[in-house]
Amino acid sequence: MPSIPIKTADELARQRHAGALLARVFEMLDTFIVPGVTTLDINNRAEAFIVENLQARPASKGQYGYPYVLNTSVNEVVCHGVPKANEHLKSGAIVNVDITLEKEGLIADSSKMYLIGDVSPQARRLVKKSWEAMWLGIKAVKPGVKLGDIGHAIQSYVEKNGYSVVREYCGHGIGKEMHEEPQVLHYGKADTGVVLKEGMVFTLEPMVNQGDSKIKTKKDGWTVVTRDKKLSAQWEHTIAVTAQGFEVLTLRKDEIIPDHII
Repeated sequence: MPSIPIKTADELARQRHAGALLARVFEMLDTFIVPGVTTLDINNRAEAFIVENLQARPASKGQYGYPYVLNTSVNEVVCHGVPKANEHLKSGAIVNVDITLEKEGLIADSSKMYLIGDVSPQARRLVKKSWEAMWLGIKAVKPGVKLGDIGHAIQSYVEKNGYSVVREYCGHGIGKEMHEEPQVLHYGKADTGVVLKEGMVFTLEPMVNQGDSKIKTKKDGWTVVTRDKKLSAQWEHTIAVTAQGFEVLTLRKDEIIPDHII
């Protein structure tokens, strides 16, 4: 198995700063993402804010040849939705906005679900339960825990609530590179896999489908959708393993860590 980077105190401080800046991008977008805005508008506004206001680099732009700074995944789009000038967000839609940011050589990665206008109770429940599933995984993080314990916690909660976990995509180590070791599955068996150590940094980003877990990639080569055309939701944070447990490097001011998830 390839080695898993352990962040130094200096690297962790820089990555924490990148995460705090990324949280500010979402806070700015909170009032910008409304019915009628296009997904390309979101991309352009985020890029201007990252570059001009934060003096940082949008790390996704140019990665693997991708021309935009973020992904906008609407309704049945699972991930990697491509911003478009003719894609206007309509009332009732749900959209995941996934953004990366590099500052002083370290990268942070996070995504947030936005509810557009009047959203159905079924869609709201999917979004809420996917957020809770991510937090169940995060709250399991501490030295000595195995990655399988995290995946098992997420999968069990998702399936208990009548949804499914996408298997083809996972969380990942992150630091100087966008994708580092380890791979962090959002399903699995308890007491299996890599043992967590202080200084590891990785993302947790479960993709939760309203229906079946099967997916397909559209002809553009990027956009991944549910095969049954039912909704999908995803949240993501960058997490550091600390001596006591975990630190969420991309935590937003509006987000309160849940005490109890049933």
